Amino acid sequence: MSRSIAQKEFYNFLPDSVFSISPRARFPVSKNSTMRKKEITAIFVTALIALSLSSVTATEVPKKKKAASPSPSAQQVEAKRPNIIFILADDLGIGNVSCFGADNFKTPNIDALAATGTRFEHCYACPLCGPSRALLLTGRYAYHTGMTGNDCGSLLKPENETMLPKMLKPAGYVTAMCGKWSQLPLQPSDWGFEEYLRFSGSGKYWNTQADNKTYMLNGKVTPFLDGEYMPDKMNEFLMNFLKNHKDAGRDGNPPFFFYYSMSEVHAPILPTPDSAPDSKDLYADNIAYMDKLIGKLVTELDRLNLRDNTLIIFSGDNGTANENAKRSTVNGKALSGQKASMLECGALVPAFATWPGKIPAGKVSKSLLDLSDIFPTLADFSGAKIPQGVNLDGKNFAPQLLGKVKEWPRSWIFVELGRHWYDRSMEWKLNEASELFDMKNAPYAETLVPADTKDEAAIAARKQLQTTLDTLNPAGGYVHQGDESGRYEKNVKKKGRKEGDPPSEAVGTDAMNSQNANASDQ
Repeated sequence: MSRSIAQKEFYNFLPDSVFSISPRARFPVSKNSTMRKKEITAIFVTALIALSLSSVTATEVPKKKKAASPSPSAQQVEAKRPNIIFILADDLGIGNVSCFGADNFKTPNIDALAATGTRFEHCYACPLCGPSRALLLTGRYAYHTGMTGNDCGSLLKPENETMLPKMLKPAGYVTAMCGKWSQLPLQPSDWGFEEYLRFSGSGKYWNTQADNKTYMLNGKVTPFLDGEYMPDKMNEFLMNFLKNHKDAGRDGNPPFFFYYSMSEVHAPILPTPDSAPDSKDLYADNIAYMDKLIGKLVTELDRLNLRDNTLIIFSGDNGTANENAKRSTVNGKALSGQKASMLECGALVPAFATWPGKIPAGKVSKSLLDLSDIFPTLADFSGAKIPQGVNLDGKNFAPQLLGKVKEWPRSWIFVELGRHWYDRSMEWKLNEASELFDMKNAPYAETLVPADTKDEAAIAARKQLQTTLDTLNPAGGYVHQGDESGRYEKNVKKKGRKEGDPPSEAVGTDAMNSQNANASDQ
């Protein structure tokens, strides 16, 4: 700005009273008076210097300061970094969740939560607990990590594998977990969880269970008291964590990742606090209580105003355990396979993702995905970087969840347990024995295709799936050295299974007809 313009602005800024009072004049002096301007200039020259030193120019009219607001870019960054809760239900198959068509069980809270996002009709875990957890937390298939069964968790090592919390922490996330950790080695803190509550084994509910007298709380062995119910203790731990991080992901506070590894509905199936004294269906009671706890979680997120900035992903870890598989029908039909089986519903699990305002509500995806996909998907949502040198098997489906991309990233999924595996497309499945199955009637039936079939579609499918298996080369990675079913030896013997029986027969109906069988780590 030129000097003359600056002077003009300065004179206009001065109030009229300055020009009206003069020691040498008894009459008003105009602002336009040349004589008066010179006089005022001399009088206020010191004031001008002071104003300049205060970084207030003569061309600015003082204004009341407004509170600073985040820049659009900061708001966008914050919006892309949701809090994350991953809920993993134990031994919960599609036949146990009503929004997936279950005939004999009601899960109103899970159904309502699923309706706020996208439900996955073709999500696959592993047929047993431990391999599913390793798959989820590392994003890598078992022949890469060594976690081909429940009995080989010692092969997982922090120097070789990176779990979700260690990826998310450098991105600014606070990490915590509660619940089942049994088949995985070391403590959750060794893998990046800053806070945790974990119990030993599987299916822990009351301290009346012989091996359920203590639990681990942030590295400290803690007595499990009379009258305490482990699912409630875990839920209480989660509620307290949420209260302590009620501003997470807002106003510059770090977001959180919470891994909620539930007890339900792993055996032994014991009474819940809500069970009637004469209950005839403790299994339904346990499903209902699990559903209730998820309802409490959502209510607390709403109360703390965390829900709108929290991504929730829910999944089962494998199919329904055998003793309750027969009654876990869908749309009036029995399902093909159950927990520990290489049939369809050994690994097919109920799953959905929800994030209000980001993931469209009421959607159903019929595309294929497996639990290895969670790792790269959460990396995308969180802005975390995949650790250098980590070769993931998972595919990122965040753009599809947000509705930005229509084409989903998978045309096949891979499932492995023990010394058995298969590659599945939407219509076909090929296993390690080169057996091809027609899957058009799944999840109710799968038909073995004759090896000498002349059906062109089957021939093309075999060629394509074999090419995928050749590329993956699971036989060239870790090969399971224990029982080929992937179970602990003690549990194989307990169930009366003979060495050489395929995993699909590992829990035959005659071997497991008790509601309270299958209680220990499998």
